[in-house]
Amino acid sequence: MIRTFYNYYLSPEKELAKNLKSVLGFVPNNIRLFKLAFFHKSMNNSEVRSKSNNNERLEYLGDSVLSTIVAEYLYKKYPGRDEGFLTKMRSKIVKRKTLNKVAEKMGIDIILSRYTQGKMSYSMLGNAFEALIGALYIEYGYEKTKNYVIAKILMKYLDVHELERSDDNYKSQLLEWGQKEGRQVSYKLVSKYKLDKRDRFKIAVFLDGEKICHAEDFNKKSAEQIASSTALKNLNIRRIQ
Repeated sequence: MIRTFYNYYLSPEKELAKNLKSVLGFVPNNIRLFKLAFFHKSMNNSEVRSKSNNNERLEYLGDSVLSTIVAEYLYKKYPGRDEGFLTKMRSKIVKRKTLNKVAEKMGIDIILSRYTQGKMSYSMLGNAFEALIGALYIEYGYEKTKNYVIAKILMKYLDVHELERSDDNYKSQLLEWGQKEGRQVSYKLVSKYKLDKRDRFKIAVFLDGEKICHAEDFNKKSAEQIASSTALKNLNIRRIQ
């Protein structure tokens, strides 16, 4: 209680504490830990000086914790559904596109922009979100983090039943179409280069060994999805939104 009072009213990071309260609904004790969640490795910021002084490690931890929480949540929510359905639903929830949207709704972009002197990409939102989950886990443990994520994030910012009806995994759709039609669909990393101090991936889609399209993004999986969406359109295959 004393620590949160200090963080909110007296700490040099009191502005961050107020922003965190707006995003999380409370002020955490370890402000430095939560501050680290918003330092992406590509940021042009004097405070990001080493590999250990960015949110990669927290993001790694948060990704694993979030995946476990979502898996348990879905297991209890859908007692009659099989492993395939649960896996697909978990993938829809923890994928980058969904996490970016959740992070934006929470207001994470407001804090992230404060520490970004370079160009801030949309995918950084999901990275910071996962890092935030990692920070919550370190400070409060699994049970409290699980209860918080379910009550304050999943149930507040996600429409699970809407996700159940939707399918924007274009790569999966394209691969399923290829299997059904007896066509060979494959992906190849054409190039990888630096842009704004970040890795950017160019992915090409091949049909029966012939290149039909390509796409680029800062995330390899995202580039595959964009390329798959284009391929579905070019092949006049109906995409499920």
